[in-house]
Amino acid sequence: MASPTVAANAYAALARIMDTGGAAKGADAGGQSFSSVLKDAIGGVLDVGRKADAQTVAMASGKANVMDVVTAVAETDVAVSTLVSVRDKVIAAYEDIMKMAI
Repeated sequence: MASPTVAANAYAALARIMDTGGAAKGADAGGQSFSSVLKDAIGGVLDVGRKADAQTVAMASGKANVMDVVTAVAETDVAVSTLVSVRDKVIAAYEDIMKMAI
């Protein structure tokens, strides 16, 4: 299990990513740019992680029950797993593109 320091460093890194604009600032006519979709997804994972941390701290101080903490941690696990799966698919697609003959 990650220590609070590791979690804080991970959130800080995500916050830095969120603060820096993506590679593409504008969207195509009629849709969001890929960078804005990715930024929103990372922000969602960051928010879920912060909620889980807040629930954990509340439980440690006696202000939350165990079920709320378990639910928040499970939501964070699902969000991070989904983000990792998307990352793996993007990397696989990039590798497929790099293998294409010109």
